[in-house]
Amino acid sequence: MRECISQAIEQQAKWIAIPVTRLPESFFDLRTGVAGLWLQKLVNYRLGLAILGDVEPWQGKSKALDALIVECNRGKSCWFLPDLASLQERLAKTGQ
Repeated sequence: MRECISQAIEQQAKWIAIPVTRLPESFFDLRTGVAGLWLQKLVNYRLGLAILGDVEPWQGKSKALDALIVECNRGKSCWFLPDLASLQERLAKTGQ
């Protein structure tokens, strides 16, 4: 994650997009704290996070994760989206 943040800052990016397939399994087990740590770091650096791809394999296994996905998608700094085109569309709609 540090490398992603460094690259984003260097490129003056406002968002980091990560394919769901590149995330460790521990990201989706909220008890590990990995997702919370990543999200907090990105908030601290004022960077948005887009998780791109199908998260259905993890949905329904944890009420906490399901709630996180819903809340993130309602917010402005972290989104779970199916693909890059969806991210581009959402960024355009929000003026980012």
